[in-house]
Amino acid sequence: MKIGVFLLIEPFASVEVQLQRAKAMGFDCADITDTNAGGSMLGTAGFSPTISLDDNPFEVKRLFEKYDIVPSTVCAHAGLLEPSNPGIYGTSEIIKAVQFAAAIGIKDVVTTDMDPRSDWAKSLSYAEQVFVVAEKLYTPLKMAGDYGVRVLLEPHGPITDSIQGLQDVMDRLGNPDALGINLDTGNSWLGGADPVAMAKTFQDKIYHVHWKDLEAQWEPKRGEMFGCGFSTIALGDGVIDIRGVCDALKDASIESSTLEIIGDENILQRSVDYLRQCGIAD
Repeated sequence: MKIGVFLLIEPFASVEVQLQRAKAMGFDCADITDTNAGGSMLGTAGFSPTISLDDNPFEVKRLFEKYDIVPSTVCAHAGLLEPSNPGIYGTSEIIKAVQFAAAIGIKDVVTTDMDPRSDWAKSLSYAEQVFVVAEKLYTPLKMAGDYGVRVLLEPHGPITDSIQGLQDVMDRLGNPDALGINLDTGNSWLGGADPVAMAKTFQDKIYHVHWKDLEAQWEPKRGEMFGCGFSTIALGDGVIDIRGVCDALKDASIESSTLEIIGDENILQRSVDYLRQCGIAD
């Protein structure tokens, strides 16, 4: 399994600056971390590491090739629990992400439900939550299958942070080959799941991993918070059983993964070394 990095290494910096920093740290793969439809004011000005899904994907591929870094996934995290709204990142953007990824040979598009924000989303029953998530993914998944791309659900919300929720969404969609899971070790644990159990349950459907460990100070928030963005400590320094996840995934066919860690080169390198000690990294 290759170990890459999120392209959010330096605040208020462009994608190219992030690639420069990633290469200097020795990484040779990275997620397309932030995406948007249309144009981004800060992205255009070079103050945000975002990529427009309406841009020429081959220009993005050439930018990555300039630094000899392979884009491993396209991130398309969406508000899947929210009512459909052109102002909320959702089905339309996931479709664009699928087309973008397919054009330049990226296999996986990562999305999720995220926490409910509106009163409407907060009022949904569990069954309604499963339905609205599945309904928003139905068309992107059909397109992904035609393009030879996978849509990966990441634990990052009240449905995806549970084994049952992930299974119920997959079952509602008919378990298509184009649907998989991006296991996030930190988000799943924070949401109340056991990431080791999640890894064992979905071993054959996990195609990418976001690695992060969390300190004990997060324990009171467990089961109450959906997603934490990044960790600030090296893998193996926190309370999450990263080694247990590695043991569960050793025999899985996972080509790449990503460190979701904010920190200096020492923290990132220690995390890579820890994964190698666990027998999971190339």
